[in-house]
Amino acid sequence: MSADLLVQKIKEKGNPSVAGLDPKLEYVPEYIRTKSYNEYGRTLRAAAEAIWEFNRGLIDALSDVVPAVKPQSAFYEMYGLPGEEVLHRTIAYAKEKGLYVILDVKRNDIGSTAEAYSTAYLGKVEIDGEMVSPCDVDCVTVNPYLGTDGILPFVNDCKKYDKAIFALVKTSNPSSGELQDVLSDGKPIYEKVAELVNKWNEDTIGSSGYGAVGAVVGATYPEQASAIRKLLPNSYFLVPGYGAQGGGAKDVVNSFNDDGLGAIVNSSRGIMCAYKKGDWSEEQFAEAARAEAVRMRDEIVSVIK
Repeated sequence: MSADLLVQKIKEKGNPSVAGLDPKLEYVPEYIRTKSYNEYGRTLRAAAEAIWEFNRGLIDALSDVVPAVKPQSAFYEMYGLPGEEVLHRTIAYAKEKGLYVILDVKRNDIGSTAEAYSTAYLGKVEIDGEMVSPCDVDCVTVNPYLGTDGILPFVNDCKKYDKAIFALVKTSNPSSGELQDVLSDGKPIYEKVAELVNKWNEDTIGSSGYGAVGAVVGATYPEQASAIRKLLPNSYFLVPGYGAQGGGAKDVVNSFNDDGLGAIVNSSRGIMCAYKKGDWSEEQFAEAARAEAVRMRDEIVSVIK
């Protein structure tokens, strides 16, 4: 199962963290942007190509440190078709470098539309008898708030194509409690969602002890993470909120199981923009990202052990 692959890569690198690739143009070093503008003008293509050069440098520097990368599709979609093409180029390059790829799309709908979303990101589409994968990622994030009929198409494709999903359970943003903490039959909604995740996951458990249906659980809510961890012993957690959003290493401990597994912690801006802190030059953006990824790895490993 895909979760087994993720666990394998985490063990190989000794690193339960994922580098988020959420590249606003302002994050890209000026010398890269200028080079792209000189070739393409101040266009969507120029922006996309600058992001591609930035991403490639980051992946080259990080591929032997982190087990996974997590591109967030919105940061590519806002640059139109050139941005979306670079997203797919980035995914292919990360896979070529041996990285597990989590595509953060948070998609969902109901019925045939949910099936279409799942096909687009996890499955294959038939083109006159030929089966083609539109987006060769290992895993995607999904919104579970449409209920079971919106999730089962993804679960079925996870089983069929050896993929995985992370369902939003307790997100890291400040206003998440407006809905997720509301009580229903004496339980907060996020616990109700966790119970559903456990049900969806139960017949996908692989040899690692973890299944294809994981949970997004923010580092900014460590107490809630502890409660969710008890409800989901066999689900992997994707943990946003570390670093730029205020979560620290001690805040992620509750997302892990006693075996030191069960969670992968995301940092996006902290890694991508590491060159903006300290004495790094713009040309050293990749070295700075690598140094921050190593620091993050060492910090997290020290607390979960």
